[in-house]
Amino acid sequence: MGTVGAVWGVLGLCALLLWAVYRLSFYAIEAWAEPWAWWHWVFFAGWMVFMLYSEGYKGFQKGFSPRVVARAVHLSRHPVAWHVLLAPLYCMGYIHATKKRRIVALSVTAGVVMLVLLVSRLPQPWHGIVDMGVVAGLGYGLIAILAFILKALLGRPLDWPTDVPESESLVGQG
Repeated sequence: MGTVGAVWGVLGLCALLLWAVYRLSFYAIEAWAEPWAWWHWVFFAGWMVFMLYSEGYKGFQKGFSPRVVARAVHLSRHPVAWHVLLAPLYCMGYIHATKKRRIVALSVTAGVVMLVLLVSRLPQPWHGIVDMGVVAGLGYGLIAILAFILKALLGRPLDWPTDVPESESLVGQG
């Protein structure tokens, strides 16, 4: 049951991220149909660098992705039926997490919802340019998740906190 939960948690989350990439890609593609001035290109270049670094590297690779995989590994070793059923939410830290982890998860979600609402009001090509950066960051994040899954499958320690309420221990230690 634990392995099923871990697989469901990671695959469910990856499916959610892929769905976001798919949906945003239409706006990104639509932006290419618009004429771009030099300032669009400057913003595009800066925005891509910013999103790949902040969302991809700092957000996903250095935070979210290893924690998701660490929590999936923890779930595989300590399965509880309702955690397995809600494994994607478990892996993201919405349930069975420390108070701090739940607050961070909910705050990030609220921030993303607010940004989605604001960006949806932008005209093209701005809307598409912003979405291109988001797609790049999410793509980076998906690759980071897969890299950490591979690391876990190869038996390498994931020295990352699981942020479960009972323990502040690292996955690699227990």
